[in-house]
Formats: sequence, structure tokens, C-alpha cells
Amino acid sequence: MDLTTQSFQRRPLSIKLWPPSQSTRIMLMERMTKNLTAPSVLSRKYGLLSKEEAEEDSKRIEESAFAIANQHYEKEPDGDGSSAVQVYATQSSKLMLEVIKRGPRTKVDGEAILPEKAIAASETVFDISGGRRAFIDAEEAEELLKPLKAPGNSYKKVCFSNRSFGLDAARVAEPFLLSVKDKLTEVDLSDFVAGRPEAEALEVMNIFSSALEGCKLRCLDLSNNALGEKGVRAFGALLKSQNNLEELYLMNDGISEEAALAVCELLPSTEKLRILHFHNNMTGDEGALAISEIVKHSPALEDFRCSSTRIGSDGGVSLCEALSTCSRIKKLDLRDNMFGVEAGVALSKAIPSFADLTEVYFSYLNLEDDGTEALAHALKESAPSLEVLEMAGNDITAKAGATLAACIAAKQFLTKLNLSENELKDEGAILIGKALEEGHGQLVEVDFSTNAIRRVGARVLAQAVVQKPGFKMLNINSNFISEEGLDEVKDIFKSSPNMLGPLDENDPEGEDLDEEADEEGAGNEDELEAKLKDLEIKHEE
Repeated sequence: MDLTTQSFQRRPLSIKLWPPSQSTRIMLMERMTKNLTAPSVLSRKYGLLSKEEAEEDSKRIEESAFAIANQHYEKEPDGDGSSAVQVYATQSSKLMLEVIKRGPRTKVDGEAILPEKAIAASETVFDISGGRRAFIDAEEAEELLKPLKAPGNSYKKVCFSNRSFGLDAARVAEPFLLSVKDKLTEVDLSDFVAGRPEAEALEVMNIFSSALEGCKLRCLDLSNNALGEKGVRAFGALLKSQNNLEELYLMNDGISEEAALAVCELLPSTEKLRILHFHNNMTGDEGALAISEIVKHSPALEDFRCSSTRIGSDGGVSLCEALSTCSRIKKLDLRDNMFGVEAGVALSKAIPSFADLTEVYFSYLNLEDDGTEALAHALKESAPSLEVLEMAGNDITAKAGATLAACIAAKQFLTKLNLSENELKDEGAILIGKALEEGHGQLVEVDFSTNAIRRVGARVLAQAVVQKPGFKMLNINSNFISEEGLDEVKDIFKSSPNMLGPLDENDPEGEDLDEEADEEGAGNEDELEAKLKDLEIKHEE
């Protein structure tokens, strides 16, 4: 059983707001300490905390808020982290108010006594995932899990991720889980048997599964456990008892054809399932058929991720046909599969079903021009609120440029556009640059790296985005832009150089810089702009 964790190999350049720096976390703790010790209407009612007490509470609040926000971020790693920051701030404020209303701790013989009931009642998340990844023994498990049996606790979520449970530790954990199972709605057991021999890992899974059987969960995360079919069946008791799941995460779990069939067989109902993530598995075409059956019976599905799962054309067609029954899809991530043109066309036929679609990740699907044009046309005619469009690494040439540009022009709510690692060249770059010129006030990031674009295409793209009010990053690295072209682009961004990504891998070789070549380039630009006159680019109101 391979228990190593693989990471997604290709990631577009983006600006990340999460996690916060250590200095930011310290600053928040200092600010909370100041607020907790400042006289106020509430402090007059509940009592004023000492500085020492406030510092202790601030540290505990920050750590709890950070853990919850980090869990939120891990569920959407492709975001910029802004929603995690919001969770971090909201949770900090909530916990700080609870501490103020609790008031100063009572003291006996000068020693502070922690009001365990009050604190336990205010916490709904039990999380031991912080710190370094490590094995956990029986003695440590006994100590770590004590809060689960604290009188009056209100834990609804447990997270055992990042700690590797052996058989002895699992046996210790069993009664603790039994004591809270009736209250639990969320369970995170991702990466909780790392490095254990297969036989021991399977037995640990069986113990946890039996202890949690019958929980009425809305969210279950079993990612990063290299389950395979044996691991899926080890969780059979837990999976069979779930009729109300809203979120299911099975990422990096070695989900083969047999394992996918086992998941399909064991889950009694997915009627309420909103989020289903199968990223980084070895599902293949046959496994895709089993996943398709799950999707067909998930009418509430909003967020589906089936990236890096080795699905080819046949499996892709089956999966796309199943997706057409899911009218509530908002986020669709199928990256890094071997769909090809046929599956791309099948996907385009499903797109009109998704009226609320906001994010699509269709990179590295071997779509080529025909698959790309089919999808671009479908997206243009539907998905009015599309915010993220990724189609990197699909062998897209300038032939598909006009259709793609018409689609992009219609998507006025776009925040991120990633067309990197294609062959759009100057002709495609100019068409898409022109499509971005008008409107697109929410655009934040454009990635056009590795597209064999030269001076003219780079200039048009730069001019199209530089004045956007919230724009953060244009990536045109790894292209064939001349030295003069680079100077032009840098001059366009001279007032906001941070908006222009690195250009260290640009290769100007082959670009003729003499006057004749410049004139030829200008002629090409005139020809391309002339083509734009015949292109209908309609901006949505």
C-alpha cells in the first residue's frame, strides 16, 4: 500500500492570501489582548480580564481560528485564500466575544482555574492536526483525546489528520469516538495512517469505521490514505451508514477501478451530496463508469473534482453524460485527464445544464482545437456568471482563437483566465487581448505563458489588462518576445510593475529585430486586427 502523498503537478501562477505570516498572527494576538483588557460595556457586565489571562486566551483563540480557517482553505486549494482569511477573522471575533462573556477565570489560592464546561461548550471543532506530521502512540492518544470526554462538550467535528494512528492508539481512540459519535456531523480522517504497514493500517481503519458507524455525517474526508479497494472496504461500516452526506473527499487514495466500484456499492445514498472530490487517483476509464453512477444519483452536486484520475476518452464521455443530470454544478474540475476531442465535445453538451457555473478547470485534457471550440461555444451561450476559466495545456492553436475570444468577451465576471502551455501565438493572443479590453472589471489574473507569442501579442495583452481596477498578475513568461517587446511591456506596466509576472524564461531567439522584421510584425498586427472587424464579440449587460 503506497502511503505517500502526491501533489498536483501543474499549478497556475496566483497570488495567495493564505496562510498569514507569523508576524500577522502575532499582531492579531496582540490586538485581541488589547481588546480583551480594555474597559467596555461588556467588561463592566462580565468583568475585566488581566493582561496575563488575556494573552493566554488570545493565543488559544488565534490557534483555534487558524486551524478552522486552514481546514477551510484545504478544501479549496485553488482559491486565493480570501475566503480562508474571512473565516479566520470571523472565528477570531466569535471566540473573543465568548471569552469576554465568560469573564475572568475564578481563582483558588491564587491559581487560575479553567472553567472547562464553559470553554468546551463554546468549541465545536476538535482538531489535533496541527504541528508536524508524526506517529501517535497509545499514551499520547489518551492525553490528546481527553477533551472528547469533557462534560458538556459540543464537538460536532473531529479532525485527526496529519497524525498517524497505530493499532494501540486506534484502540485508545475507539471509546472516545463512541462517546461523541451521536453529536458528530463532520469527520476528517485524511492522512491518519501514514507510514503504517498495510495490515495494521487496514485494522486501524476498521476500528475507526466501526466506532463511527451510524454517525449522521454531512462531511467525511478520507483523503491521503492510499485506500485502494481494501481500504474502501475497511471503511464499509461507516460508509454504509451514511444517508445524508453533503461533502465527500477521497483524494489521493489510490482509487482504482475496483475501489471506485466499492465506493459506488457501499454508499447507500448521495441524494444530498453537494461536494465530491476524487483528485489524484488511478481510476481510469472503467473506474470512471462507477464514478458516473455516483454522479447520476447526486442531483444536488455543486462542486465536482475529478482531476488527475487517468480517465481517457470513453470514461470521459460517460462521466460528462452523467454530469449533464447535475443542474446545480457551480465548480467543475476535470484537469489532467486524457479526455481528447470526443470527451471534450461530450462535455460541451453537458455545459448548458449548469446555469450557475462559476469555475471551470479544463486544463491538460488533450482537447485540441475542435474540443476547445465546442466548449468555448457552449460556455459563451450559457454560464453567465463564470469567474474562472482554465484551459491550459490543450494544444490550442490560433484556429480556435476567434471562438475562444468570443466566449471570453461574453464572460464579463471573469476573475481568472489561464490559457498557458498552448500554441495560440500572436494571432490568438491579439484576438483574446481585444476580447478582454472592454469591461471585465473584476479580472485579477491572466496566464498566457508558453504560447509562442512575440512582441505584438505581448503588447496587446498588456494593454488589455493594465487598467483593470483590481488586476494583479499577467503571466507571459516562456514566450518568444523580443528585447524591444519586453521593454514595451515593462513600459506599459511602469506604474504597477508588480502586476507583471517574471520574464526570466522568455526566449527572444528567432525574433528578427531589424526594420524589415518590425514592418512584417506590424503588417501581421494590421491583418489580425482586420480580422477582428468580422468577429462578433458581444458583451453581456
